[in-house]
Amino acid sequence: MFYLQDLLELNGTVEDIIYQNSDNGYSVFSFSCDDDEIICVGTVPDIHNGETLKISGNWTMHPTYGRQLQIQYYEKSIPTTTEGMIKYLSSGLIKGIGPKIAKKIVDKFGEATFYVIEEKPDRLVEIKGITYEKAMKISNTFREQHELRRAMIFLQNFGVSPTYAMKIYKKYRERTFDVVQKNPYRLADDVFGIGFKMADKMAAAAGFSEDSIYRIKAGIKYVLSTSAADGHVYLPKEELMEKTAELLEIDVSLVENGIIELQMEHQVWYEELDGVQIVYLNVYYYAEIYTAKKLLELNEAYADNEKDYTKLIEKNSKGIVLADMQKKAVETALKSGVMVITGGPGTGKTTIINTILDIMDDEKKVTVLAAPTGRAAKRMTEATGRDAQTIHRILGITYINDDARKQTFDKDEDDPIEADIIIIDESSMVDVLLMSSLLKAVKIGTRLIMVGDVDQLPSVGAGNVLKDIIDSGVINVVRLTEVFRQARESAIIMNAHRINSGENPVINEKEKDFFFVKRTNATDAISTLRELMLTRLPSFNGCDPYTDIQVLTPMRKGQLGVEELNKELQKTLNPEGRGKKEKTFRNTVFRVGDKVMQIKNNYNMSWKIYSSGRKIQEEGLGIFNGDCGTIIDINEIDEYVLVLFDDGKWVQYDFIQLDELELSYAVTIHKSQGSEYPVVIIPLISGPPMLLSRNLLYTAVTRAKSLVVMVGIPETMYKMVDNMREIKRYSTLSKRLQNLREFMFG
Repeated sequence: MFYLQDLLELNGTVEDIIYQNSDNGYSVFSFSCDDDEIICVGTVPDIHNGETLKISGNWTMHPTYGRQLQIQYYEKSIPTTTEGMIKYLSSGLIKGIGPKIAKKIVDKFGEATFYVIEEKPDRLVEIKGITYEKAMKISNTFREQHELRRAMIFLQNFGVSPTYAMKIYKKYRERTFDVVQKNPYRLADDVFGIGFKMADKMAAAAGFSEDSIYRIKAGIKYVLSTSAADGHVYLPKEELMEKTAELLEIDVSLVENGIIELQMEHQVWYEELDGVQIVYLNVYYYAEIYTAKKLLELNEAYADNEKDYTKLIEKNSKGIVLADMQKKAVETALKSGVMVITGGPGTGKTTIINTILDIMDDEKKVTVLAAPTGRAAKRMTEATGRDAQTIHRILGITYINDDARKQTFDKDEDDPIEADIIIIDESSMVDVLLMSSLLKAVKIGTRLIMVGDVDQLPSVGAGNVLKDIIDSGVINVVRLTEVFRQARESAIIMNAHRINSGENPVINEKEKDFFFVKRTNATDAISTLRELMLTRLPSFNGCDPYTDIQVLTPMRKGQLGVEELNKELQKTLNPEGRGKKEKTFRNTVFRVGDKVMQIKNNYNMSWKIYSSGRKIQEEGLGIFNGDCGTIIDINEIDEYVLVLFDDGKWVQYDFIQLDELELSYAVTIHKSQGSEYPVVIIPLISGPPMLLSRNLLYTAVTRAKSLVVMVGIPETMYKMVDNMREIKRYSTLSKRLQNLREFMFG
């Protein structure tokens, strides 16, 4: 045994396979080496008892099973001894070959056994009990294993981990060698989890030059993709070229040919708009164009200007006297094909929705309610007393070839949503791809009402859909500004409106719900957070520190970023204890009882909802970015973590899927969109101006239902109120709506 770059290298034989996942290759097995037997874990696909391996890995300590070797790299070699060959052939590798047949084959052909099986399989019929058909089956199975073995070794030569090597081989099979040698950048497009940077390392190892056209095109797409993750639908051509040249460390003049080739291959869209040359990834261009076109068609198809809804509005307001602007919103909604209702907290959006629902019931119309996230849909259900679902769920999402980047929906133009009116709440969270997919499922003649607060943060995904629709001036919009009497009793609501208007909030009024605890540094702020959650707030209003309090922070990094705060708050609210199950994954300890959040869309993650009698009540696919839940169990034997989500879904995560979860005692303000918490604590000490803005503070405050507590430096809060800086988002939906309206309708 010896160490190389902190990795232990061992040669030996697979003795016994304890566990193996055929889908992803994750295996647990005993391994014999140097007169010792150890337990190994890691991605080692299609291994069998008796196989000879060369492995590299690190020792880890399992809380139940003790010391194990976590495999980082491995190589397979075919056994050469008589005993090894017999054990290998009878290991279950080939159905129908047990120890007796295996021994007969090896006794007959000796060292040439594997050559005969692969190259001369017809000779196997010399063994009693092996027919010609069985001989061919043995040979084909052996060849497949040999091909996999060659591919895994080949890919590891490029520094690809076994986990990703398995994904690559499953995608390309026998074409693996050809694809990697000709254009490894294809992997970034074809294999989920293989990004540009990994493909670039493989290309460098394969001898591709820095100015390879394949590299340049992959770099352009990578820059556009990362920009989309920052909210941009497109990039100006000059900015795209500069960023790509910087990424690839090449001359900027080389990038333009890549853009031209990608346009010819229909992978990007390039045009000039208002004198500026701009470049989109095709998917975003077509999503934006389709969104504009369909919104205009829906708007034009339904225009009811004749009917007087005054009496119906009065009749269906349940005794509530609607303000003039609320009446206007209801009437506009009922007379428009597409309509936007926007306003801050306490301005009566829910009352308007309920009035519309009552009128639609009277007219025997079918209404569908939806929201972008599970939490937002749940809030909508509570506010209306009607069933509301996520947009994804209404559309019925699936994805193509196990690739979460290539989702498709059951509902579309051929199978639209059956509804007379569709109402979407929290519309500011809807990005351009989701809006495009939704509109494909809205048939002409259905009315669409979008409700949301345009002053909150925009969607996490690309686009600025709600703001662009409002700014276009071609869709009916009612902006609610009046805060109603009951809402005016809440300091949270009044301070939210003050912040939105550029005024400093009023803090620490007696018998109110908005407080500021002054602390001058992060260490003291964290200590105060602990104290507030464990003692002060539960004593103040009886809130549960685990279920009722949510810490919201502007940042991911630093002492008051989510990563460090979650570690500190986990120690406070769910400390380690004797017998409490936990699993360490990378730098995070997941423990039974932890609050967790899904941090990426996984359209193929299966879930179940159980009745009180523990019978399956409902099951389906799809867990989405921002969904929150609690770890219920950690199973070390079957290698999974069980999470119960807030909407009642039970989900099982394999250990290798834990990169999709993070602790959620603290979450970023952006991730909190669409959610509402009884108590919100916001730590504010310092940070970059781009993260300390007015709309970020406004969004954080409006997440609280009954109490806001800020901890830190008041001047930081005041700076946020003054900072109207909004990160520029490149989108053209507003312009598309204006131009298309003129083109389509004059």
